[in-house]
Amino acid sequence: MTQSSNPNGIDVDYVAKLARLKLTAEEQKKFSTQLGSILDYCRKISTVDVEGVEPTAHAFPLYNVWAADAAEAGLTTEQALSNAPSQRDNQVVVPKVIEES
Repeated sequence: MTQSSNPNGIDVDYVAKLARLKLTAEEQKKFSTQLGSILDYCRKISTVDVEGVEPTAHAFPLYNVWAADAAEAGLTTEQALSNAPSQRDNQVVVPKVIEES
């Protein structure tokens, strides 16, 4: 399903590619509708007047949210790189991204 054939104007193929997902035609249709609903709701929220409202990460203040800092065994290099699409010298290889302004 391409953007031109999608009533919501969402290129589900592109979004799935970014997320490294392979979707069936039925899933593309389902997720297109769901993504369209989410974006419509975001547009609706953006119309709310928030003048004078302080930015916040939580509705209520949080206290003592930190867990005890205890050393634990981590992943081995092999485990950490097991799902990497490409790797070299024990590092994940990613494509170069250059943004021009």
